[in-house]
Amino acid sequence: MGDFAAALREWRPLAEQGDADAQFNLGVAYDAGQGVPQNYTEAVKWYRLAAKQGDAQAQVNLGYMYDSGQGVPQDYTEAVKWYRLAAEQGDANAQSNLGFMYGSGQGVPQDYTEAVKWFRMAAEQGDAQAQANLGAVYYLGKGVPQDFVTAHMWFNISSANGAKDAGSRRDKLAGLMLPADISTAQQRARVCMGSNYQDCD
Repeated sequence: MGDFAAALREWRPLAEQGDADAQFNLGVAYDAGQGVPQNYTEAVKWYRLAAKQGDAQAQVNLGYMYDSGQGVPQDYTEAVKWYRLAAEQGDANAQSNLGFMYGSGQGVPQDYTEAVKWFRMAAEQGDAQAQANLGAVYYLGKGVPQDFVTAHMWFNISSANGAKDAGSRRDKLAGLMLPADISTAQQRARVCMGSNYQDCD
């Protein structure tokens, strides 16, 4: 704890001088209540300063604060704005979150095709939640043609990467599939993971 308190003392003057990394670190400290009392308003303040300098992690975290209404009134349009800025920098978490916003129609008009686009970008970076979401859109046929084999593949990959409930969703889906189709899905999952998510079609 002493080391963290020392780090906080070091970050504050740097943050006040405009250092984006220090601003982000202070935001995290206030967000989590590490070394300082938890204070979402202070977290938002520091995240915003870093986010305006283009810090993708700060943009994601600021988007989440707007998404959840922590430290600021809940505002899905603002959440989308910050998620998009980070997503366009290639941040997988932001891409996954932005896909969810399009899929649910929060802060943007509902657009499953756009949701799939962002889920795929994040999934190809190994984001387990985006992989589970891809499984769901293929299972439901939202934004893509319904395809149980591809849905099974993504649920399987997502489960391997630790996403909660992805394994049970895969197993439930398997009950609707022929054994040969399950084998195909499993083989495709191995190829997809083995190619670092570049050969998944």
